[in-house]
Amino acid sequence: MFCYQCEQTVNEKGCTQFGVCGKTPEVAALQDLLIYSLKGLSQIAIEARKHEIADEDVDMWTCKALFATLTNVNFDPNRIVALIQKIVELRESLKKKVKAVKGTIPTDGPVNFVPKDSINELVEQGRSAGIKSNPTINPDIHSLQWILIYGTKGVAAYAHHAFILEQKDPKVFAFIQEALSATLDKSLTVDDLVGLVLKCGEINLRAMELLDAGNTGTYGHPVPTKVPLSVKKGKAILISGHDLKDLEILLKQSQGKGINVYTHGEMLPAHGYPELKKYPHFYGHYGTAWQNQHKDFKAFPGAILMTTNCLQKPLDSYKKNIFTTGVVGWPNVTHIEDKDFTPVIEKALELPGFPEDTEGKTVMVGFARNTILSVADKIVEAVKNKD
Repeated sequence: MFCYQCEQTVNEKGCTQFGVCGKTPEVAALQDLLIYSLKGLSQIAIEARKHEIADEDVDMWTCKALFATLTNVNFDPNRIVALIQKIVELRESLKKKVKAVKGTIPTDGPVNFVPKDSINELVEQGRSAGIKSNPTINPDIHSLQWILIYGTKGVAAYAHHAFILEQKDPKVFAFIQEALSATLDKSLTVDDLVGLVLKCGEINLRAMELLDAGNTGTYGHPVPTKVPLSVKKGKAILISGHDLKDLEILLKQSQGKGINVYTHGEMLPAHGYPELKKYPHFYGHYGTAWQNQHKDFKAFPGAILMTTNCLQKPLDSYKKNIFTTGVVGWPNVTHIEDKDFTPVIEKALELPGFPEDTEGKTVMVGFARNTILSVADKIVEAVKNKD
């Protein structure tokens, strides 16, 4: 195992035994194999685009699978195996379409990768596809290849969120596939790869633009909003991550049931969106940052829903109260695939909830660009007047 994709790695040099995030060597190897299989799919997708063959499933699953390999997202070996199998299935289907138009099928590399049947065999395959699998490669080339892969993971995460809100751009998907395929090209120089890394930054801005359009187009522009850090007497659900669509679905399904919904960690900005804050039971924010979730979740007397990349190994004290959805996963934690959050709601009703109201501080959210620009002239004038 070797993973250095986050800033919290062991001694800032990389995790080699177990991930600080909770990732096991088994999961690390399977994630490496998933990346390898995505490179093979990308090889075919690039050829398909040359023949104007578009496949939205390929684009969507590429982003979803890449997202699953990010830090604190999916730690479930079985679900990663299912993703590998899905990517290979899509690759073979796309091959047939390319062959039908007399396209060129690459003969080398992961385009011909055949996954083994058992998890143990897949783990062995993954160990030969990881970062340390080619010790003779030029270290600068190697570093740039993985910077590109990690950058592409970020693009995929934004693009996946935007896709859910019906915002997409073929250029973003095409670049992701170009970048993954480029890491197989031994002819690329340092300058070539630096150029691709810079292009990754440009494409990431486009992906962020799509996500912003999806969020604001669906839920309105954020407005200044005071968010309670206290709690309210009654049953409770805590939601963490970044997926506003999941939050909206949960709010709709839980309204009128005597349950208050709280955000955790990076879900805090959701309180500023008009179409989300209109729900009266969307109450406040609980706890602190994602890395403190063991303490926060242990003390929370309700159900917990994880929507994206904020999950750490659940403690036994609350493991039965936590649920995952979307790309998130942990072994033996209930996963909600179909967005029917009834199990989450039922668990919240079963648990004691908060026994009384508490008084606490508040925090302001909603100062996004639209809010700032609406008073830009006043801000500039105040600065000029030294107010």
